[in-house]
Amino acid sequence: MITALSGVWVLPAACAMDLVLGDPHRMPHPVRWMGSAISWSEPRFRALSFDLRLSGALMTGGLVAGSWAVAAAALAAARGVNPTVAALLEVLILYFCISTQSLASEAEGIHRALFSGPLNRARKQLGRIVGRDTENLSREQIARAAVETVAENLVDGVVAPLFFAAIGGAPLAAAYRMVNTLDAMIGYRNERYRRFGAFAARLDDVANWLPARISVGLIAAASQLLSGRGRQAMRTAVREGNHHTSPNAGFPEAAFAGALAVRLGGPSRYGGEMVDKPFLGENCGPVLAGDILRARDLMVLASLLALVAMALLFLLLHHLP
Repeated sequence: MITALSGVWVLPAACAMDLVLGDPHRMPHPVRWMGSAISWSEPRFRALSFDLRLSGALMTGGLVAGSWAVAAAALAAARGVNPTVAALLEVLILYFCISTQSLASEAEGIHRALFSGPLNRARKQLGRIVGRDTENLSREQIARAAVETVAENLVDGVVAPLFFAAIGGAPLAAAYRMVNTLDAMIGYRNERYRRFGAFAARLDDVANWLPARISVGLIAAASQLLSGRGRQAMRTAVREGNHHTSPNAGFPEAAFAGALAVRLGGPSRYGGEMVDKPFLGENCGPVLAGDILRARDLMVLASLLALVAMALLFLLLHHLP
């Protein structure tokens, strides 16, 4: 648990590290270790003589609990050395759980690719951060997908980790990152994972339910500061947020649609299959390449507001004077 003494600066320090350093690809990253643990565990749990739903649930529960336990044990050992060492370790763990800078960088890379070289370059750049098929997307579809993923990942990569850190410290934030990684790897509704990944997908839905709705207020506030469209962002999210096939993704995406006055959503192809998703921001215009950078700016400011909100939540929960 983040202590009352260290918690005042742990969250801001972790966010500052993320904004300055981003996600150094040559640096060992716990989220990549989580992905390796999932890949190693999957065939072993599939081999159990249980129903695939139960096997997947056991794997998910074990990995999530293990992530919490490893972080908690590391912090306990660090406190045995020195409280300052423990606080610094908390900062490092939380830094690995937040992805504001990497998300902004990916958005910028897609924007650059749209203006330099063949369209396939932008498609490949987009494919780094989305699950949909990108091979045949048009320029407008690439821009729309980029804005959508910036909106959705504001919750997964910023608001939710900060929220769980505020209420349960670095161990709970680490457990959330494992939930999110499991959903990204096995939470699909295809033939392979429909049963085995069902529990992971539902757990991710539960974990993101409140952060997704908190994000609407943050997006609306950021939009008001940037362009005076906070009311439109809030209205669109309230009116259309639950139209999405996901119980959570629709809220930040609808808020972005209202904030940027663009039309998001619509049918998309995943694994060769067309998924008929509803449009969000029905009365808005098409997404242009320049809207990717506007979405980036909105995401970064909303992330900073999330930091302030979660730091205040921490202070409230820990009864600091």
